[in-house]
Amino acid sequence: MKKEEVMTREREAKRTMSGGWSPFEALNAEDRKVFREAMEGHVGVTYTPEKVSRQVVNGMNYRFSCQANPATLGGHEYPVIVKIHAPVNGRPRIEEIERVVR
Repeated sequence: MKKEEVMTREREAKRTMSGGWSPFEALNAEDRKVFREAMEGHVGVTYTPEKVSRQVVNGMNYRFSCQANPATLGGHEYPVIVKIHAPVNGRPRIEEIERVVR
């Protein structure tokens, strides 16, 4: 992990109480990078992140509020929460994708 990535995560950790989730807010450049890395290779549905909530753990947990757009003909967009864990060392990974029922 690059020094600037570590510094960014440390700043986020100071903003977010350890163990507690932050309120949903606009994504920053680091959030977008984590989302892109975790979603790399994921096919069948395109997820567009709109807001993010963070939780400081051993690394960082993310909840991305997204619109899901299936790659099937006649598929309809629907809201989801994409949960991603970004370890201190290593690649971010998808933990769960949960459909939001309205």
